[in-house]
Amino acid sequence: MLYGIGLGGFVDGIALHQILQWHHMVSDVENYPVTTVAGLEANTLGDGFFHLATWFLVLAASITAILSWRKGHLAPTWSFHIGLVLAGWGIFNVAEGLIDHQLLGVHHVRDDLGGPLSWDVGFLVIGGLLIICGWLLYKRGLRALAGSVRSAGEDSRNMCASE
Repeated sequence: MLYGIGLGGFVDGIALHQILQWHHMVSDVENYPVTTVAGLEANTLGDGFFHLATWFLVLAASITAILSWRKGHLAPTWSFHIGLVLAGWGIFNVAEGLIDHQLLGVHHVRDDLGGPLSWDVGFLVIGGLLIICGWLLYKRGLRALAGSVRSAGEDSRNMCASE
């Protein structure tokens, strides 16, 4: 899930902040208009700290995964892993959409259009769908993982019985 939160932040920052330039971290704050050099500097700095935070989330996810595998835990199935990544991405979207877009109002999905609410609502809906689809995929992977653990246990009992 940490991978999803971090990578979801990267997708948001790279696609919406840098490539499409729909908004930046504080682009809807009156003191930091993106139409001035000082405003762009403040927004670029905010975007940089945002990317740094998402990088640390991906690093934490990598460390967690490596530590788990070193302890001998089974590697997750693809659906287990991708499901949690999608759910994490959705959690990022919902948290960011509620906190930054609605509560703090520091930016909206489309500040270049004056921040219409429909884009913010759509962002939240996409986040919700990512959570639902990701969770369903994760549960499917969890069932498959549980089945492989049961099979491995039966195989080891059968091997012991045959010896």
